[in-house]
Amino acid sequence: MIGPTGIVLFVLLSGAAVAASVHAWRAHETYGLIRFLGFELLAALVGWNAARWFRDPLAGRQLFSWVLLAASLGLAVHGFHLLRSIGRAQRRIMEATQVIVETGIYRFIRHPLYASLLLFVWGAFLKGLDVTSAALALPATAAFALTARYEERFNLARFGSRYAAYMRRTKMFVPFIV
Repeated sequence: MIGPTGIVLFVLLSGAAVAASVHAWRAHETYGLIRFLGFELLAALVGWNAARWFRDPLAGRQLFSWVLLAASLGLAVHGFHLLRSIGRAQRRIMEATQVIVETGIYRFIRHPLYASLLLFVWGAFLKGLDVTSAALALPATAAFALTARYEERFNLARFGSRYAAYMRRTKMFVPFIV
């Protein structure tokens, strides 16, 4: 059962999801609704498991969860930095880069920010390990993966053959694997 902390976290994260999605809604981008759904499912997952984040801190699943969450944070910080500094992305519209970023983590994966979200989803899932957590984590994963596919179509239309070549050299989310 979700407690007061979980409700507050859900409301705060939902507000951040709205703020991150407004530009896509205004531009009538198809991916905006799907990505928003992923953000909302993630917010619900965090809220649902909020009371369990620090319970049994030395359990293996908790330690692995913290590894996933830390990796998520590292990927997000690195990915945003590269998009802003090299891709010359706008502050509010990170997808609208001026150039393809092919350095740092982008040398190995095309979607470190979505990989970051996926790591966060599964790190949050491990906090609860119950049916409700799985029912939130699985569609959140699908929503973020589908959004990445939509963005690839956008990037192919924007950058053409150069992005297609970049796609052949890199994986979507996990270096050398996926």
